[in-house]
Amino acid sequence: MWSGLFRRRVRTCLTVFSIMIAFLLFGLLRSIADVFSVGVDIAGADRLMVAPKYSIIDPIPYRYISEIRAVDGVEAVTHANWFGGTYQDPRNFFPRYPVTPREYFDLYPELRMPAEQLDAFDNTRTGAVASVALAEKYGWAIGDKIPIEADIWPKKGGDRLWVFDLVGLYSVAGNASAQDVFLLNYAYFDEARQFGEGEVGNFIVRVTDPNLAAEVSRAIDALFENSMAPTRTATEAEMQREMFNQAGRIGLVMTAILGAVFFTIVLLTGNTIAQSLRERIPEFAVLKTLGFTNGGVASLVLGEAVLLCLVGGALGLGVAALLTPWVAGTVENILPGIELGWTIVATGLGVAMLLGLAIGVLPALSANRLQIVDALRARG
Repeated sequence: MWSGLFRRRVRTCLTVFSIMIAFLLFGLLRSIADVFSVGVDIAGADRLMVAPKYSIIDPIPYRYISEIRAVDGVEAVTHANWFGGTYQDPRNFFPRYPVTPREYFDLYPELRMPAEQLDAFDNTRTGAVASVALAEKYGWAIGDKIPIEADIWPKKGGDRLWVFDLVGLYSVAGNASAQDVFLLNYAYFDEARQFGEGEVGNFIVRVTDPNLAAEVSRAIDALFENSMAPTRTATEAEMQREMFNQAGRIGLVMTAILGAVFFTIVLLTGNTIAQSLRERIPEFAVLKTLGFTNGGVASLVLGEAVLLCLVGGALGLGVAALLTPWVAGTVENILPGIELGWTIVATGLGVAMLLGLAIGVLPALSANRLQIVDALRARG
């Protein structure tokens, strides 16, 4: 097979290179697409999100919290707000939320922090807490001052520099990457910001029974249906699932790109195998004269096509494995969790084998039907 493939070395090497590029793209794009299809494993079954009905950038009045608390089936309520801003460099992205400390940690029991640090967060006007992972990444320690340059929320007077005192570090049970956020004291934020006082981004509600989630959601939305700020309430898992479904369109685009690439590769590699077959017709006739069966010659042609695709696919996936850590590190702040798993590698090799079979089947049939007399006449 090797001698047959490398009868025309340059042509074969260029074909292998093309297949390698295709499977390099396959490995990288599938690794990225898989990030958008992760499970919603951090969402609490008993938590609801109360968001603006029409746009996530619309504010909700903080005063809604008392009315939500009064709804039957509601056990606890807190709120959060998107702060935005920049820490040192725009590439240093991580979520930042002003929250009411005790309420927030009560709603998210998977966030674990020593009681004295929670007390400090609650009692320190400029206090903030971060996940252990964030602190390790940026070299923070309790007692540090963390400067954040505002892009949405300037202070009264126009100053955009907010400085927070890091008073605690929390760990996350379960999915450690899902809650790597920077939390600051809402009371200080609301008092100091230039505009939007008395408004929040969303409410988080814990219900007494997860089976009441739909009923409580309807009751909350009914309260504010005819107000200036209507709401849309759903379970935390449902909200996250909708986000991933929208992001899943990115995966669809990537699949379309890969489809176009592989269609081109089928044409290119099929042409290479067909040319090789035409050039070697007399050789196949000699093989049949020496006793090789029709099936044996056809298997040889089919095997060469599969081998060509497997070599190119393995090289492409190997290069993807080398590049994926670099890509993951480059976009870690905005798209964490990119990795080339064994599932992707196995799928890629399977696709390479199927590609080889699809490309080689017609040349193999031609070799199978080849007549010795006609083939030897082609030599002349």
